[in-house]
Amino acid sequence: MAHELQLIKQSSGILIPATPETSDILQSKIKLGAVLVAEFRQVRNPAFHRRFFALLNLGFEYWEPTGGAISANERKLVNGYAKFL
Repeated sequence: MAHELQLIKQSSGILIPATPETSDILQSKIKLGAVLVAEFRQVRNPAFHRRFFALLNLGFEYWEPTGGAISANERKLVNGYAKFL
């Protein structure tokens, strides 16, 4: 059965549980001396991730069009050109 474990690497090279859930899984479901095979990936920096999405939200709020995709003057120009054709 597959489990998702969150581990933290210590300076001595030992991996320790990062969450209480991971600790519970290791203590209750994994037998002592069992060999585990895993694919490791480093999670993104959560502080940077929050800042990045806050910046995206700020940009969206600032650049969000209020009256449609084009302004009234641009619409007038396009309609005039369409009538010309």
